[in-house]
Amino acid sequence: MSTGIIDPARMSTGSKVVAFGAMCVGMFIALLDIQIVSASLREIGGGLSAGVDEVVWVQTSYLIAEIIVIPLSGWLSRVLSTRWLFCLSAAGFTAASLLCGLAWNIQSMIAFRALQGFLGGTMIPMVFTTAFAFFQGPQRVIAAATIGGIASLAPTLGPTIGGWITDNFSWQWLFYVNLVPGIFVSVAVPLLVRIDRPDFGLLRDADVPGIALMSLFLGCLEYTLEEGPRWDWFADPVISATAWTAGVSAVLFVWRSLTYAHPVVDLRALKDRNFALGCFFSFITGVGIFATIYLTPVFLGRVRGFSALQIGLAVLSTGVFQVVSIPIYSYFANRIDLRWLMMVGLGCFALSMWQFAPITHDWGWRELLLPQALRGMGQQFAVAPTVTLTLGGLPPARLRLASGLFNLMRNLGGAIGIAVCATILNTRTNLHFYRLAEHLTAANEATSDLMAGVTARLSSSEAALRQLWQLTYREALTMTFSDIYLVIMLCFAITTITVPLMRKVAPPKAPPADAH
Repeated sequence: MSTGIIDPARMSTGSKVVAFGAMCVGMFIALLDIQIVSASLREIGGGLSAGVDEVVWVQTSYLIAEIIVIPLSGWLSRVLSTRWLFCLSAAGFTAASLLCGLAWNIQSMIAFRALQGFLGGTMIPMVFTTAFAFFQGPQRVIAAATIGGIASLAPTLGPTIGGWITDNFSWQWLFYVNLVPGIFVSVAVPLLVRIDRPDFGLLRDADVPGIALMSLFLGCLEYTLEEGPRWDWFADPVISATAWTAGVSAVLFVWRSLTYAHPVVDLRALKDRNFALGCFFSFITGVGIFATIYLTPVFLGRVRGFSALQIGLAVLSTGVFQVVSIPIYSYFANRIDLRWLMMVGLGCFALSMWQFAPITHDWGWRELLLPQALRGMGQQFAVAPTVTLTLGGLPPARLRLASGLFNLMRNLGGAIGIAVCATILNTRTNLHFYRLAEHLTAANEATSDLMAGVTARLSSSEAALRQLWQLTYREALTMTFSDIYLVIMLCFAITTITVPLMRKVAPPKAPPADAH
């Protein structure tokens, strides 16, 4: 096989599909690993003799590293070429996954997870740009539907797959499961994807100060968002310091990116109305996808007391309905204005949150089925058209740098959404608890009967009070989940009515090979 550059227009459809599929596998495992540990942190902490405050960094370190490298991936792919950056990233991600499984203490695990996140993050945006280089017309719609499905499905399936693996094998297999697909991607991509050349001359004009400022900004921001809810935000001096650092470095990074001739992230692309609105929609869908992935397992674990596997099975319906929606979306996307399909998706997501709002303490998979079905369909119909409408109108020369920013917005939305949800969960639960407690007095006949019955059964008034406290806290927590779902619903309802502001995008002509 020749090692020369191949014009995508001259490749057979089968070759493009196989090459694109190999890259999608890499994207899937990188996104899956964001949430695959979320339902198994207790088991990982037990295996590495780590406390709760330490084990949360198994997830946080991955997120910080990933969110830093995603906007860098466009520039890196121009330096190394899509082929070799993806190959090196997949090989490194696979090696880091092996090291995570072999970790001997929590410190080594955190270091290997950060490495895994950094290498996995570079693969995600390259799939977007390669899809636009490979496919045109109806094929591009199907490719965008596939990417949109992976972008929202992989994190959704993370707790399910992670819970099943932990219950049936051991937590080490959360990482070993990446080895076979990682090796496949490392071999397949350099053989199949040869659409551009490395340009090491870009290193001479590398915006090192811009890279440093962006890394400082995103790293500190992600830390602040992840740790803020646990440490009461600005009451903690470390959180205050990282928040100020993120703010100052963000201003300096924006100034540097807008004034330097060769910025590492193309912020000027935000002057394009579709791209700016698309980044906003990507941000909101990130809020919805990651916040609900966070909320539902927390509810099932803290209120229902479900195991990791039970949680995974309960949330599986979201992924099932999203997969079913992919061919439906692909059919209509070639016949209907994508803006209306996006409105359907965002509207379905808002309706899903409305269906979540009447949640009670005894909800299980049956009660969750309808809202999660709507959410799965909403994810597919919201994410896929956003990809096409946002990136499809950009010239090929700007596509790679802009795709990193587009993907960054989804992850930032997820980080901010989870942080806001965790904060609301803390503050509103206390508020609901005190309001409920005000009515739990001796004058309340139901309370008196409950206390008398429990005291007689347990022969202890102290045990009766403890049980009453637990019941009250459970109801306060459940009411807070309802509040949060309504807040997310409001965000999606407002976003839905802004979709017509986007322009309709006509499929552009195929770009030349050297413009990718």
